[in-house]
Amino acid sequence: MNVYSIIAFIAYLIATFAVLSRLFHPQGPNQIITMLFGCIAVISHSLLVNHLLFIQSDEINFNLINVVSLVALLISLIVTTMALKFKTNLLLPVVYGFSGLWLIAAHFIPPTIHLLPAHEKIMLIAHIVIALIAYCILIIATLYAFQVSYISHKLKSKNLIAVSHLPPLMQVQHQLFLILAIGTLALFASQVTGFIFLDNLFSKENAHKTVLSIAALIVYCTILWGHYKKGWRGHKVLILTIIASFLLTLAYFGSRFVKEFLLS
Repeated sequence: MNVYSIIAFIAYLIATFAVLSRLFHPQGPNQIITMLFGCIAVISHSLLVNHLLFIQSDEINFNLINVVSLVALLISLIVTTMALKFKTNLLLPVVYGFSGLWLIAAHFIPPTIHLLPAHEKIMLIAHIVIALIAYCILIIATLYAFQVSYISHKLKSKNLIAVSHLPPLMQVQHQLFLILAIGTLALFASQVTGFIFLDNLFSKENAHKTVLSIAALIVYCTILWGHYKKGWRGHKVLILTIIASFLLTLAYFGSRFVKEFLLS
């Protein structure tokens, strides 16, 4: 096991425990410990992903394991950065916990090779990067939707102790739809770059990816339209966000899983 993955796993574990152990404490989790080990984990995770992806100077190993590791890193990085300014106590254990467990699980998954040229197809790389950034932002929006639902439920049940350490509901709702709008815009940009620079979007190999990602984009746009025009929020937004995120996950990772593991 790579030393970077061991360091990242331990740091993610400590940061997760630091949050969970004081999740319902009146003063909340220890911010210094959480951020210290969260940053150590993210830095170690970054070094690991760099080592995994760039196996040669002119090629990138974009297999499913490495892509998931990259996605986990980006989400951890974004949420850690957000935690410096906003209360993300409910998000951090989920994000850090998943990233840490994935680093361990990935060690037991047989590696595969899926090479992309680092220089010859720059637009393909740009399209993939934009798509992954969009995916990470929209997954964070999904986590925010769960957080909004949780806070709303606790407020309706008048359980104020359970939300005393969390940000105000209106603030979290505003952040949710802002993140959702940014992620939807990035997803739209990835679709546009795909249609402009890629010739095989509707080939037999890629048609399902294109259709599912467009379907997800339509659902995300519907959520935003429903919120700003009809005042949608709460449970309806949560369900639609889950559906859209599932479609996008299936589009990005479904066929890769089948090709690299079931058919290999």
